[in-house]
Amino acid sequence: MKTQAKLADVALHLNEQDEVAVATRALAAGTIIDAGEDGAITLARDVPGSHKFALRPVPRAMSVHKYGQSIGRALVDISPGDHVHSHNLGMDDSDRPHEFGTARSGPLPASGPMPTFMGYPRANGKVGTRNYIAILTSVNCSATAAKLIAEAFRGAALDEYENVDGVMALTHQSGCGLVPSSEGGQVLLRTLNGYAAHPNIQGLLVLGLGCEMVPVDLLAGNTAIPGDTLVRTMTIQGEGGVRATVKQGIASIKEMLTELNSRTRVESPASELVLGLNCGGSDGFSGITANPALGVASDKLISLGGTSVLAETPEVFGAEHLLTRRAVSAAVGEKLLERITWWHGYMERGGGTLDNNPSPGNKAGGLTTILEKSLGAVAKAGLADLSAVYEYAEPVTERGLVFMDTPGYDPVSVTGIVAGGATVVCFTTGRGSVLGAKPTPSIKLATNTEMYERMSEDMDLNCGRIVDGTATMAEVGQEIFDLILRVASGEQTVSEELGIGQEEFVPWQFGSVT
Repeated sequence: MKTQAKLADVALHLNEQDEVAVATRALAAGTIIDAGEDGAITLARDVPGSHKFALRPVPRAMSVHKYGQSIGRALVDISPGDHVHSHNLGMDDSDRPHEFGTARSGPLPASGPMPTFMGYPRANGKVGTRNYIAILTSVNCSATAAKLIAEAFRGAALDEYENVDGVMALTHQSGCGLVPSSEGGQVLLRTLNGYAAHPNIQGLLVLGLGCEMVPVDLLAGNTAIPGDTLVRTMTIQGEGGVRATVKQGIASIKEMLTELNSRTRVESPASELVLGLNCGGSDGFSGITANPALGVASDKLISLGGTSVLAETPEVFGAEHLLTRRAVSAAVGEKLLERITWWHGYMERGGGTLDNNPSPGNKAGGLTTILEKSLGAVAKAGLADLSAVYEYAEPVTERGLVFMDTPGYDPVSVTGIVAGGATVVCFTTGRGSVLGAKPTPSIKLATNTEMYERMSEDMDLNCGRIVDGTATMAEVGQEIFDLILRVASGEQTVSEELGIGQEEFVPWQFGSVT
């Protein structure tokens, strides 16, 4: 006997214009669905949860819509009840009209008193959410020494310094043989300088080899470093080798610990938070649950005068027209388009295209084209106007919603956001990404209940309840905002509990190497 169901009980039809619906659970071939005005449809094959099926016929080469936007073109004639995925849906290369400022929301209304968090006011007026000591390497040659120094402060070594969150080694694969004036060289310098000046780093040991192209004094002399940051510099050649360097490095950090431990949290306005928005391992529910719920929390922060940083340029491609409509000026909108144009050239030089995305994991989760993925990804940005566009790792100075040009690869993207000044990161995932982002806490937001329950020790909040019908978008958005404040005040995220985040410091690498 064939199963019969009402559309609302088994799927989400997101926009009246959409020819597809998203299955909220696995549906078997032969299931008869009452689709209201679209009539009764019979599923032609099994449809996994979070995947799409057709409600209406779509002739070959015509656009298929989700969220009221084109997510691709039919590769063959699609009939009602067909599973819509990579076998019958391809890229839509049509030009999208780019308007500037035509859909601005204006200042978002704030209600009630200013929420607060317990943060660390810094000498330059910024407010940190953590109190870390960082060993920042100027070159890969000093990476091992940095890690050996940091290892000395793991486990019980910091038990008597309860106000210090940890000692971390920030190592990378570059710093020499790289032309500093090249585009890649400038990106690396911005990234290292951004971490050196980060509000969550209150003690800084800059460690080099001694003969590299990026000398330690260049980083330690960064004028953006807060005046209350304890700064030390060392080179392996100057100290007389690795063993001597590790010994002296440990001694230098021990000297910092007593003073840094005396620093305590102070009640601070939520408007001083800089929130990084990122997603990884996305699925068909990402743009329906966690991403728009995070957009609600982001809008609330922005309404209070705070800052949110959207990123991942390859994963807004195809939805950039929605952002340019919200740009506060034509110049801001045009800068976003300039970055996308740069990405087209960058991908062509590497033998690829921007529509190579989504990943195999994304596709297994129901995402078919980059258009579909991007339309869901920009939901993290809520409804706020787009106030600025930054290049990778540039210091974020504007308040409100801003965009940073980063790759979609999670560690590289989040490294750029943190270098820009993000003091909390919210990371949405449908497949189960486990990224940390020291010195910035990373809050994991699960898009679906099945994954959350399977990986509950790696997730901070289940946004899948929106699809389950046990929580509303507004409720989950408020939960995310409240969690942001608690984490900013010192509550540990699951990635922090596991110690994840040091190895995820991955500056974007490209440019001239000699």
